[in-house]
Amino acid sequence: MPVNTPDTKTSARTIHRRELLKLTGAGVAALGAVSISNPLEAKAQNMSNEWDKVFPLSDKIDHEKITFKNRYGITLSGDLYLPKDRARGRLPALAVGGPFGAVKEQSSGLYAQTMAERGFVTLAFDPSYTGESGGEPRNVASPDINTEDFSAAVDYLGLHASVDRERIGVIGICGWGGMALNAVAADKRVKAVVASTMYDMTRVMSKGYNDSVTLEQRTQALEQMSRQRWADAENGAPAYQPPFNELKGAEAQFLVDYHDYYMTRRGYHARAVNSGNSWTQTTPLSFMNMPIVTYIAEISPRPVLFIHGEKAHSRYFSETAFAAAAEPKELMIIPGANHTDLYDKLDVIPFDKLTSFFNQHLAA
Repeated sequence: MPVNTPDTKTSARTIHRRELLKLTGAGVAALGAVSISNPLEAKAQNMSNEWDKVFPLSDKIDHEKITFKNRYGITLSGDLYLPKDRARGRLPALAVGGPFGAVKEQSSGLYAQTMAERGFVTLAFDPSYTGESGGEPRNVASPDINTEDFSAAVDYLGLHASVDRERIGVIGICGWGGMALNAVAADKRVKAVVASTMYDMTRVMSKGYNDSVTLEQRTQALEQMSRQRWADAENGAPAYQPPFNELKGAEAQFLVDYHDYYMTRRGYHARAVNSGNSWTQTTPLSFMNMPIVTYIAEISPRPVLFIHGEKAHSRYFSETAFAAAAEPKELMIIPGANHTDLYDKLDVIPFDKLTSFFNQHLAA
């Protein structure tokens, strides 16, 4: 299996991620004149036909590289996984996205391939503006467009010859857990949804971890990002944040956990924003006033399953969303697990539960 390894060089202008968290309360920042550029931010990636995932190819599935468009006209790149044994007619299907700042060669691809081994047609995709998907500028996120990306994946699956379009579900991981809930609340074609190790990105960007950001801090961040727009407009290109997940020492444990996944052989991928690349400085703007879980009770009567680690710093996102969701709903807490354990640890991710959940609720 080809394994990408990160560049270990550091920069004097790198600002520690913990300081970014203090500045915006969200893990993303407006930093005035700091500008970081690399080829990933300059243009969309050409699709590679090589197997460049951080997990091995299964001999139980067939794999295809595919593209599809969302309703904004952005071309998305995806990996379609199909069970080798699919002679029994049209199958249930799953659209899989996340984590926030990751690419389909990482956690979402692992989830998708594993669920394909269990009988589902699955599609893991790169969100707009990231990875091999289209959209300019590079490495920018939007709660609206990224919610739409899930529905565009449902469009694709519903037109595929191997898929029963009345049996489509969604899996959202980390920050794409919140996007998945938002998408399914509006998109009534989806019959069941799972949010695994969920983040509500609009909540954390606008209020900080554990809702700790004050009005003064929020106003300061908005002031900085608003003025950064003038600098970006004058330069004709956006400024970027410092590289993500570089460690200097004395970080909180959850930041060490992120580094252990995104910056080591375990999960590093050169196209991932979180693997030492950067979001634009103004990425948080569209998240600040747009709470994406407002309408998740409208997922009902379709079922929602929340999965979270007992020891995860992010556990409160799932617990709050679970309380706001309507029946049928379930919250599954994995004993001893942290946030990133649910990215890739096959002995921790409850794939048997995922399989039984979707078999029950996507039944013919």
